Amino acid sequence: MGFLYLALLLTTLGCMLLLDRRFRLFFWSDAVTAAIVTAIGFAFFLAWDVAGIVGGIFFRGEAAVATGIVLAPELPIEEPVFLLFLVVCTMVVYTGAVRILTRLRRRPAEVAS
Repeated sequence: MGFLYLALLLTTLGCMLLLDRRFRLFFWSDAVTAAIVTAIGFAFFLAWDVAGIVGGIFFRGEAAVATGIVLAPELPIEEPVFLLFLVVCTMVVYTGAVRILTRLRRRPAEVAS
């Protein structure tokens, strides 16, 4: 049971990447830009976490579903995986929303003509 949270994070990350591939939203639309955005977002949130840990704001909780493996004091292995999922999920949702809104804006113009 100790790897449940990590397994779920990796599964949901995989699902987001499958959606991305199916609709060519982020990585499958422009892989270089997506990699840069993902790296910058991941680094930003990881730095934020480290600052919170150093400042005594963030603490690692004990959970039966977590692995217990820590990369640094108060930084469980699941945290970087979650941050990666957060960035990828946000960008897939954002690019999908932009595509939907763009199509909705075009539709009234097409109907009027």
